[in-house]
Parts: sequence; structure tokens; C-alpha cells
Amino acid sequence: MYLHRAVDKEGNTIDFYLSKNRDKKAALSFLRKVIGGNSAPLKISIDKSGANISALDHLNEEYTSKGKPPIEKRCSKYLNNRIEQDHRFIKKRVKPMLGFKSFESAKHTISGIETVRMIQKDQLSERNGMSNYEAFKSLAA
Repeated sequence: MYLHRAVDKEGNTIDFYLSKNRDKKAALSFLRKVIGGNSAPLKISIDKSGANISALDHLNEEYTSKGKPPIEKRCSKYLNNRIEQDHRFIKKRVKPMLGFKSFESAKHTISGIETVRMIQKDQLSERNGMSNYEAFKSLAA
């Protein structure tokens, strides 16, 4: 399983997506999900994964055919550092579990971990004008 994550330049989590495979199809659906819920970015920093590069190239082809400006692609392990530093908190929680038995349990567990992490970074309270407790309570309901 592979966890796709989008983090902005301030370190705030934009979105995440868990897929069974790390391929072009999964990377493209993640990019579409992120861009669909937010505006299209000017630049994207990604690792040198062939799936990510191929998905972004495909997305840029769609954009240019619609007359939109293409998204600048930056492939560097140093530029990707902000995502890796934010990702360590998830790894810290998942590593002692020694993996997951099913995709569904992984999806629900990682969704909870990501939500708690967003609350810790005060992302949900800023968006909705709620306290951390109120944000967690609304998500748990």
C-alpha cells in the first residue's frame, strides 16, 4: 500500500490518498482529487517516482489542451523534504503496528492519524472557527 500526501509550503496537510499500488493510475487519481478540492498549484515538488512524473505529465497534457497553463514539475529529494518531515509522524504511529491485515483497516487507521495530525497543526480549527475539541467532536460524529 502507498500513502500519497499533499502538503503546502507552510507544512499544512492539503489532502491524502491511500492506494493499493504505486502506479500512474493511483497518482493521477490523487492529483485530480487534490486539484478538484483546491485550486491548481503553480508548482509541484515530487520525488523521482516514475508514476508521479507520468501522472503529472498526463495532467499537464490535459491542462494545455484546455488552454490552462501547465503545472511546473520540480523533482528533487531536497525539495520533497517538507513532505517527508511531515510524513514521519504517520510512520511513527504505523511502524509499531507491523503493518495492516487489510486495506480497509489501513484506510481507516491512516485517515484517523491524518485527521488527528491536522488537528494538532490547528488546521481544522482555523478553517471552521471551532476549537480543537469541537473539530474532533464533529469529525467523530
